Amino acid sequence: MPADTGSGSGAPVARLHGISKRFGATTALAGIDIEVRPGELLAVLGPNGAGKSTAISLWLGLIEPDAGVVTLFGGSPQDIARRRGLGVMMQDVEMPKELRVGELVALASSYYANPLEVDETLRRAGITPLADRPYGKLSGGQKRQTQFAVAICGRPKVLFLDEPTVGLDIQAREALWKSIRTLLADGCSIVLTTHYLEEAEALADRIAVVAKGRVIAAGSVDDMRALVARRQISCESSLTADEVRGWPGVVEASHDATKLQITATDAEAVVRRLLASDTQLARLEVRQAGLNEAFTELTREAA
Repeated sequence: MPADTGSGSGAPVARLHGISKRFGATTALAGIDIEVRPGELLAVLGPNGAGKSTAISLWLGLIEPDAGVVTLFGGSPQDIARRRGLGVMMQDVEMPKELRVGELVALASSYYANPLEVDETLRRAGITPLADRPYGKLSGGQKRQTQFAVAICGRPKVLFLDEPTVGLDIQAREALWKSIRTLLADGCSIVLTTHYLEEAEALADRIAVVAKGRVIAAGSVDDMRALVARRQISCESSLTADEVRGWPGVVEASHDATKLQITATDAEAVVRRLLASDTQLARLEVRQAGLNEAFTELTREAA
C-alpha cells in the first residue's frame, strides 16, 4: 500500500481508529482505520456492502462501534456541539413534500448559529429558480440538488456526501462539482462516496478503497493508479483481437471501428510483439490504467 499522503495537514477532523462493527452475523467493519484531514476531499470507494455507509453513520454519531475509537473534531461524535459542524447528504432522504424549496432551506438554516443566507445557499446549489416550488413536485435530480443545499446551509466544517450526483444531468453534475471545489477552497473537509469513478478522479485529494469492511488501499489518485500494473494500448493494425488475446501479458483485447484496443500487464513486451507482427501498424498509443481499472483490480483481489 502506498504512503497515505495528501494535501490536508494538521490533526484529523474526523477519524476511525481500529473500528469493528457487526450487525447480527454480518461484519460491516473489521478493524478499519480512516482519517479525514483539514481542507481535503476524501473519496471512499468500494462495492455495495463494503462498509462505506456504516463508516459515515459512525462519524455522524448515529451508531456506536463494537470496538475502536471514533473521533470528530478531536472528540466524540455524540457531542451535539461537534455535530453542528457537519453537513450531510445521504442517499435515501425524505423531506416534507408540501414545503417549498426555499422554506426547506430556511428551516434547515434555523438549526445553525451562523448559516449562509438562504438566497446564497440556493445560488450555491444552483436551485434559485426552484425556491417557490414544492419539494414533492421536483424531479429526482432537483431533489438531490435541494438536499445538497440543505447539507451546506450551515457552513459545515466537514461535509458528508453519499452518492451526491445520482440522478443529475451533466450540467447539474458539473455545477455541483464547482460548488464542491468552492467549499474545499473555503477550508471545508469533504467525505465523498460515489460509484462514478471519474467523479473521484476529478475531485479527490485522497482515496480510500474499502472492501469487506477493511481499507485495502489508500492514497492519492496517482497512488491508486500506480498499484495497478496494467496499461491500455490502442493502435491501427491488421491484427485481430482474437489473435492478440492469447499473447502473454494481454488481459483483454477488442476491436472497435478503427482501432485495436488492448489491456496489458506487460505493455512493453506486447508493444514489441505488435511492431514485429505488423510492420504497417500505426497510431500506437500507450497509457496508464485509469482509476476505473485500478478500482476493479483492487476489489477483485480482495474478494
